[in-house]
Amino acid sequence: MIKRARNKQVIILFLVLSLAVSGCKKKAETPQPQAKPQAPVTQVQKPVQKQLSSAQVGGGNAPALNFSLKKDPFKPLIAKAEPSAGKNAAPVISKNTNMLPIQSFDASKFKVSGIVAGLKENKALIIDPAGKGYVVKQGMLIGNNNGRITKISNNAIEIAEQYRDESGHTKKRVIKLTLSPKR
Repeated sequence: MIKRARNKQVIILFLVLSLAVSGCKKKAETPQPQAKPQAPVTQVQKPVQKQLSSAQVGGGNAPALNFSLKKDPFKPLIAKAEPSAGKNAAPVISKNTNMLPIQSFDASKFKVSGIVAGLKENKALIIDPAGKGYVVKQGMLIGNNNGRITKISNNAIEIAEQYRDESGHTKKRVIKLTLSPKR
């Protein structure tokens, strides 16, 4: 109890001394000598320094950029086929160098491993001669003769192909791949 009272007295004493010391300092006001009126001073604006840039515009030692050798990133990868001049001319079927792996084999060489019958569309699992599997659906390209999957039923896949024979005539054929029986 005595310690608390003493601590309070010390704190109060400290506060009183700090107030007394800060309150005692009073600045004496000294009269300022009056300055003679001078001519008005005009402010001179300093010139603004131009910001240096790493890119030089003309006259620099850097070589000029040439974009003519660069590939256009917005050019489509697949070129649109232009319609032929004749009304009854056969469509031109070209061998595309950017074929998918599923288009590198003959369509009749594929084996159907499974068919999934869905509510909206059916899908099938086919295996190429190299042993790689693909999930396909109706409308996809398959085979090296631009074959297109026309129908996927519960037990078979139909592929329609258009190709040119030796005489140059366009021929159509339908290939039917059936589901291999369970083992």
